[in-house]
Amino acid sequence: MCKCGRQRIQPPKKMEREEVLSWALKIGGALAVVATMYTFMRRGKRVKRIAPKDTVVLYQIGRGPYAPSISPFPLKLETYLRMAKIPYENDQSGKFSSKGKTPWIEYNGQIVEDSQFCIEYLNDKLGIDLNAHLNAEQKAVARALQKMTEENLYWSICYESFGNDLSRVETVMPYKGLKLWLGTRILAYKIKKELWGHGIGRHSSDQILHIGSGDIKALSVFLGKKPFMMGEHPSEVDCAIFGMVGQMLWHMEGSPHQKLLKEELSNLVDFCVRMKEWYWPDWDKCITKPDKTKDD
Repeated sequence: MCKCGRQRIQPPKKMEREEVLSWALKIGGALAVVATMYTFMRRGKRVKRIAPKDTVVLYQIGRGPYAPSISPFPLKLETYLRMAKIPYENDQSGKFSSKGKTPWIEYNGQIVEDSQFCIEYLNDKLGIDLNAHLNAEQKAVARALQKMTEENLYWSICYESFGNDLSRVETVMPYKGLKLWLGTRILAYKIKKELWGHGIGRHSSDQILHIGSGDIKALSVFLGKKPFMMGEHPSEVDCAIFGMVGQMLWHMEGSPHQKLLKEELSNLVDFCVRMKEWYWPDWDKCITKPDKTKDD
């Protein structure tokens, strides 16, 4: 029989032991990441909570070691609830909203997501106006300050916390073991994508710090010697500024943001301490390491 044109098929080479082990580790790691992401995503599924009528249920991820939250937005919203004297209960089980965000609230069966939408909903529903003493121009300035803080300064904080070295943020996260290791890295991956999409993540580290420092200094200049951002009396914007600056002051130990506050911008430090004293008399009961929170 003619064997012309036939090519002998070579048997596949045996995989080296190290190659098999490498692939096993990769597959195992991928499965672990998927399982962890699934756990995080399941938090968005609602479990009916029974709360007294006209009582806000505030869903957030849990207390922080040196401030009542590890995120500026739950601290902002909870401070608002205290400032407005609205009855509320905390749910710190870590459930995220359907938008994948935290914090969020439930009020008499109505779910509201995003800290600012929560505030606006409660203002409208309960007839609350913490800005009643401000004129139209002052309200416009307050909004501009808040948006600069939450839409610009915030991203420099994210970069500092999750951009490269995760060791600092790992001391703050309310997780342990594998959940801590995987959780911080999943968040870091997600936040880096968001930083790139925002645009600030396309800059160098020095440039991002320059942007953030400029925002912090602007807040300090505007605050000046006033007790609160808009004058002698607190208003809604103080909750947002306190939530953000408080994270830098208490949860970013040794960071450029914290050094700038403590070394050059003492009026912002005093502002945070003032807000803490006015609205958080139970501060030490709302953090996990009360022995570490004595003011300098």
